[in-house]
Amino acid sequence: MNSQEIKTGWERAPHRSLLRATGVTSADFDKPFIGVCNSFSEAIPGHMHLDAVAACIKKQIRKAGGVPIEFNTIGICDGIAMGHSGMKYCLPSRELIADAVESVVRAHCFDALVCIPNCDKIVPGMLMGALRVNIPTIMVSGGPMAAGRTPAGKVVDLISVFEAVAAHERGMMSDDELRTIEECACPGAGSCSGMFTANSMNCLCEAIGIALPGNGTVLATNPKRKRIYRLAGNRIVAMAKAGGPRPREIVTEKSLDNAFALDMAMGGSTNTILHGLAIAHEAGVKYDLERINAISNRCPNICKVSPSSPYHMEDVDRAGGVSAILREIAEIEGLIHRDCPTVTGKSIWQNVARAKVHDPAVIRPLDNPYSTDGGIAILYGNLAPEGSVVKKAGVAPSMLQFQGPAIVFDSQEAACEGILAGKVRAGHVVVIRYEGPRGGPGMQEMLAPTSYIMGQGLGESVALITDGRFSGGTRGACIGHVSPEAAEGGLIALLRDGDQVRIDIPGHKLEALLSEDEIQRRRAALPPFVPRITTGWLARYARLVSNASAGAVLT
Repeated sequence: MNSQEIKTGWERAPHRSLLRATGVTSADFDKPFIGVCNSFSEAIPGHMHLDAVAACIKKQIRKAGGVPIEFNTIGICDGIAMGHSGMKYCLPSRELIADAVESVVRAHCFDALVCIPNCDKIVPGMLMGALRVNIPTIMVSGGPMAAGRTPAGKVVDLISVFEAVAAHERGMMSDDELRTIEECACPGAGSCSGMFTANSMNCLCEAIGIALPGNGTVLATNPKRKRIYRLAGNRIVAMAKAGGPRPREIVTEKSLDNAFALDMAMGGSTNTILHGLAIAHEAGVKYDLERINAISNRCPNICKVSPSSPYHMEDVDRAGGVSAILREIAEIEGLIHRDCPTVTGKSIWQNVARAKVHDPAVIRPLDNPYSTDGGIAILYGNLAPEGSVVKKAGVAPSMLQFQGPAIVFDSQEAACEGILAGKVRAGHVVVIRYEGPRGGPGMQEMLAPTSYIMGQGLGESVALITDGRFSGGTRGACIGHVSPEAAEGGLIALLRDGDQVRIDIPGHKLEALLSEDEIQRRRAALPPFVPRITTGWLARYARLVSNASAGAVLT
């Protein structure tokens, strides 16, 4: 056991003395030490109950013969950080969390690890750290939030509030109507109720095999989650004693294929691309955007969840959950690698083989998909020679192919001001640049501007492209992760108001209709990029981060 390093031999008497001060007993020194990496926080709705989650898991670890040792990481709520400078810190926090997990596990010599995340960057951050230390690990989320309901019975969620703000700004909604939606949209603990980034990542953890079935869809308030917590406590002690399976045995090229197949079937957040590439990097797996496109081309979109449909995570769980979706798409020959190992001790196929779809309106059969290809697409072209990403599942059919004049903003704040001021009109392609990993820095999510576009009734007549990224709550013809980013001198930095931009999502194309001579003239006149932030953590991050096509990892 790794923990022998700090608890065996007379020279470790000082270490044992310190451990005794934390509550470790003489009888505990023969047992595996299980790190319980929690992200409990009263600042995040999805994390405010994780203290109770950890307590349940720790109790079961004790019963199973292990010694639970809890420690914490930071967490940021993307929704609360949205629309102001705090959003610049969200993606970079993923790297801090990965570093923290690596640091504590290495320093304290744990034998195995339970990670308790729930939202946004915390999920991939913890998994990235676990891959670095490569000790037996189970990811256990806190579960999704229930959808909200107004007194009139209307189902609402966080995106309803963002879109209501734009409607209110235009005089289309009263103060009382907006207040009602605000008060009802987020009814309690859990990760926001749609197919946003947090729930997308927690579902993908099931498909990878690093989390137990039900992890992504059973509501935070559902008593069934306690069974998941107890099973995780039992399994992690068994895995510690057996020495595996370890994260790098679970997170492989094949299991990432399975995860992205699920992503395409569910139309998950585009952030899954960013995080999936970063997870592959930490696992030592070569994985690129072309491979993701190949999976998308083979996998139908059979499930849509808010903001792409009226359904929420509770509906997906009721319909059979992740297991039922995987079972359905496994019928496509070669799409799901059935032999991939998982933390249950069984293969992914053994986990899902008996799953059934209980509501074909929520999880459609293969012969009645929303589309015959996946819910996410990778676009290339002179605007994105290294790739860009769109949530195709959230795009209206009329917007799958679009061309229009650019209206260019050099920051998200400028774009929000312009949209709310009525500068954006039907037919425009909104360009928001210098918001990439390096340029932002931090690659802000563009939920506010996309919600304002929707709230103004422009969702089917305006497209948006950016070197930033989008919330899982974004819908519409919104293309992010444009690489190279503006701060690297990508073509997006050369665009001007009125330039024609062509979007062809089925053809996987994103192009500016400029001649090569004109591009070269503009490039020669482009001034060097001047960093917006020159001190503190974000300045260090900007110097080290790769672009989105490589997962925005630190190099």
